[in-house]
Amino acid sequence: MRLAVLYDDRCGLCQRFGTWLDQLALLVELDLVPAGSVAARHRFPSLDHGRTLEEIPVVSDAGEVWTDGHAWVMCLWATAAHRALAESLARPSRLPLAKGAAHLAAGLRKGTTRQSTSGGDYPDDCVGTCAPNPQG
Repeated sequence: MRLAVLYDDRCGLCQRFGTWLDQLALLVELDLVPAGSVAARHRFPSLDHGRTLEEIPVVSDAGEVWTDGHAWVMCLWATAAHRALAESLARPSRLPLAKGAAHLAAGLRKGTTRQSTSGGDYPDDCVGTCAPNPQG
């Protein structure tokens, strides 16, 4: 299995998150792909690429797509150090914690980045940050 994380390469928080993921031991290979890029459009032609700039998706090599808290959980699930946490957060009773982390990260960005005029849920044009749900 291989996962692709589409992220906003213009967002400092997203870049730092990607760097953090790159430094971890992985149980599942992760490809960081700039959202809305030519590479993303070529690799995932069926995705709504405008939407990927509003919220981070994680896409499996089988075509499964996770967003919001599920995307956060999938990123954690791919790592050796955080898989147990991801499996815990993937439970329906705990998934709101992962969603809360995604919204907290978006809120932190609001204080440090320009306001968006794109109409997305995030304070600027960044798609957000990532947390996964291995159960889809």
